[in-house]
Amino acid sequence: MLLNIKNLHVSINGKEILKGLNLGVNKGEVHAIMGPNGTGKSTLAAAITGREGYEITKGEIIYKGKNIKDLSPDVRANEGIFLSFQYPVEIPGVSMTNFMRTALNAQREYRKLPPMPAAGFLKKMEEKKQLVEIHARMTNRSVNEGFSGGEKKKNEIFQMAMLEPQLAILDETDSGLDIDALQVVAKGVNALRSPDNGFVVITHYQRLLEYIVPDFVHVMYDGRIVKSGGKGLAFELEEKGYDWIKKTA
Repeated sequence: MLLNIKNLHVSINGKEILKGLNLGVNKGEVHAIMGPNGTGKSTLAAAITGREGYEITKGEIIYKGKNIKDLSPDVRANEGIFLSFQYPVEIPGVSMTNFMRTALNAQREYRKLPPMPAAGFLKKMEEKKQLVEIHARMTNRSVNEGFSGGEKKKNEIFQMAMLEPQLAILDETDSGLDIDALQVVAKGVNALRSPDNGFVVITHYQRLLEYIVPDFVHVMYDGRIVKSGGKGLAFELEEKGYDWIKKTA
């Protein structure tokens, strides 16, 4: 199993947010996490990636057979975990090209590989830019500086394509996207799906799942996964709303 979360309890500033969450993700699978605001979806993403301020008080996060809850965020990233943020940050003065080359070579150094030659890096960039339909002018600019919401999300999918993670977590990557940008993002994600990696897609709305078809849908409520099923569960939520889940939880 690629990711196995067992009885996970997570607190922020002493307040418990996750209250015994269980989740298993195998290689080749896409899992969608849905649920109302404040139920712990983004906290789950933060806990998996090791974000500061999220205290794991109980339970385990097993990734590739190893408990990672005490590993730093950079080590988790180098181990192949990627997070697409709900609100990507701007990094003024740092070009996308330099940013990606530094990140890619840091990953290679961690894995005891030599730096990627300049020609090979530029070739890979061109391939991945075409994959996610990103314009060259975006990669020549500072990271996310002056980008629209849709451009920032496409830029993150480009970063994911370059780093080729084994576990990718998309935290409400559809937030604020128009239908065209959503389709481009979904196309990039679908192109990166393989038998060797897994995805956890966090979303409020069923519309993203029309383009990124999940193998499993999980509904979170009050810090736990209270219902799981196939893609049909997302349609059921669309029809009945989250009040239905609250009544059955």
